Amino acid sequence: MTRLSTGDAAPDFTLPDADGKPVSLADFRGRKVVVYFYPAAMTPGCTKQACDFRDSLESLQGAGYAVLGISPDKPAKLAKFRERDAVNFPLLADEAKETLAAYGAFGEKTMYGKKVTGVIRSTFVVDEDGRIALAQYNVKATGHVAKLRRDLGLD
Repeated sequence: MTRLSTGDAAPDFTLPDADGKPVSLADFRGRKVVVYFYPAAMTPGCTKQACDFRDSLESLQGAGYAVLGISPDKPAKLAKFRERDAVNFPLLADEAKETLAAYGAFGEKTMYGKKVTGVIRSTFVVDEDGRIALAQYNVKATGHVAKLRRDLGLD
């Protein structure tokens, strides 16, 4: 499994959002983007993480960051998630798991002491030129946004 590091080119992607409209990483060139990968919409940990990003979005945007959340869910499930939890940034569907794999966010992980294959909760900051400025793998759902804000010097 490939892992990305600071300075690597961020793999480009075009994925459908919760409304089925295509969103591309290239749409954000010239801006900083937080791209985070999560296992499944409407689960407790993923809800906590999405709500933390939702609640921090205004200050992240004020610091020049856009936020994109990516999971292997279908757009219809993402739409329900967005509506239920008032998610105010794009949620993208990677049903084929190709973007997840390109970022090293899908593969073998340990869950409850067992090896399983699945989504590795990961966050990346992509700079204005499309390069990885920060790569974090195996992040915790709870407290992750606060840690990310500290790592970015926002708090």
